[in-house]
Amino acid sequence: MSTLTPPQPRTSQQTARHRDAHRIPSRLGQYTDHHSGATREIVCLPGAGGSRLVIDRDALKRSDQRLVAHLAPDEPRENAALVCKHYVREPAGRWCRRVTPEDLEVVPFADTEQIEPQAEATLSPTALTDSQGRTYCLELHATGMSIPELRWSRRSPAVEPTSSEPISMRETIASLESYEPVRTLTHTALTLHRDDPTVSVAMLRAERARMEVSKIVLNRGLRAAVQREVARGQVSMSEIAMRCGRIKHDKKGNQSGETSWLARRIGQLAEGGQDGPTPWVHTDVLALIVRDGLGATPREIELG
Repeated sequence: MSTLTPPQPRTSQQTARHRDAHRIPSRLGQYTDHHSGATREIVCLPGAGGSRLVIDRDALKRSDQRLVAHLAPDEPRENAALVCKHYVREPAGRWCRRVTPEDLEVVPFADTEQIEPQAEATLSPTALTDSQGRTYCLELHATGMSIPELRWSRRSPAVEPTSSEPISMRETIASLESYEPVRTLTHTALTLHRDDPTVSVAMLRAERARMEVSKIVLNRGLRAAVQREVARGQVSMSEIAMRCGRIKHDKKGNQSGETSWLARRIGQLAEGGQDGPTPWVHTDVLALIVRDGLGATPREIELG
């Protein structure tokens, strides 16, 4: 989900123009909700400052509007259709919050569009640190090209402090188990160097685009939800696994849930052959555990 910040002040004429634009939605697609049987449609509405809102709503009543994505002004127009395609194709991944009046009046990452000139030399003033003490920041790296490439970099206390390795945006998020502030810092950097011929941001831009449409999401919110319900004593790990259809039998035929399967999915236990638990889970699996295992809806699980 995009981070929303207050827009720059607009004139009354601009405000009226944006208000009129909100009344002209562009229809992207539709689907049938398997739970209610209602037909829902995905539309794209013009937002503040040139942004666009991708919204899921009841096709007949045009109510129950859900915010699928809030695309920044510099995002390619094709991204709205791409978001819709993935959203409609993956029933288990359809979770999003209700649209609020503020959504029509804010610009995603508006603060990054108004950056002081002296800030252009600062890629990431404060390094981010993971649980192992490794630090992450955006840096320029020499490549085979004539200009340096902007990438996320990692430094480890176990190696030379001045030495860093370029890693992907996805790996950075995984190490920190949080989308923010990596996502915001990445957007800021791409904005700063959007028209800069001395720095290559092609790789970083592609990594951000893949993250926005990925069906693999962080499992930290799911893990917290499972641990919370188990701690309350209302349900056990075994029962949650059984509700998800993961059942095992002992020699006497007694049934129990595959708790190891659940522990791996929520990042408590490492997969076979792996050094540690994965921070990722497929949206299909997340929805299965939330709906069947916890009796909740995926929208209730906030991703970190």
